This record gives sequence, structure tokens and C-alpha cells, in this order.
Amino acid sequence: MDYSITQILALIFIVIASIKLLVILIKPSAWLKIVKKVWKNSTHVMIVCLVFVALVLYLLILDGITIIQIFAVMVFVSLLAGVGIAMYSDSIVNLAQRLLRDRHIVKKSWLFILIWVFLILWGLKELFM
Repeated sequence: MDYSITQILALIFIVIASIKLLVILIKPSAWLKIVKKVWKNSTHVMIVCLVFVALVLYLLILDGITIIQIFAVMVFVSLLAGVGIAMYSDSIVNLAQRLLRDRHIVKKSWLFILIWVFLILWGLKELFM
């Protein structure tokens, strides 16, 4: 059976998510060790994630998914994430307050902001032009 790029990406996500859930359910401390190790160097995480973001976006576009469909899926994922983090609202609000007190937040986040501006403009172009 021939699988599309989108189906392969979905399978990769399903496998990783399943392993993560199993580890959290069986031995949460093992999951915490992984999280600490992965997030030890945030610059490396950012670079790896940027490379994978670009690759996955390219593969999805190559497979015929539009930026509008990607935004629609982001609505779904954002709402699902909201369900998951709602029970931690105090921590989320505290984090937001700490971030806003950081006078260098825009300087630190310029690349992230630029990526979002690009994606938003791309989405608007597809919708209205």
C-alpha cells in the first residue's frame, strides 16, 4: 500500500504520541528525565524544531495541503491544547506575567514573530487574492 506524505507524518506523530502517553502512564519520572535532557539547551531545541517545521511544512505543501487547511488544523490543535492546559491555568497566567515582565521578549522572540507574520500574510493572501 502506498502512503502519502501526510499519512506518513500522521503515523510518525501517532507512534511518538503513543510512546509518550505510555511512558507518562507507566513511569512519569522517566518522562521528566527525557524532558529535562531535551530542554537542557533551548537553542538546540529551537534549531531542530525550525528545521523540522520547515521540512514538515514543505512536505505538507508538496502533498497538496494548503496553508488554509494548515491554519484550520491549527485551530483544532490550539483548542485541544487549551483543554489540556486549562487545569493549569494558574501556572499559565504566572508564566504569561513573567514573560511580559521580560523587557527583551520581542528581542528574544523576533524569529518566532517573523515566522507568524509570514504565515498570517500567506494565509490572508490565499484567502483574499
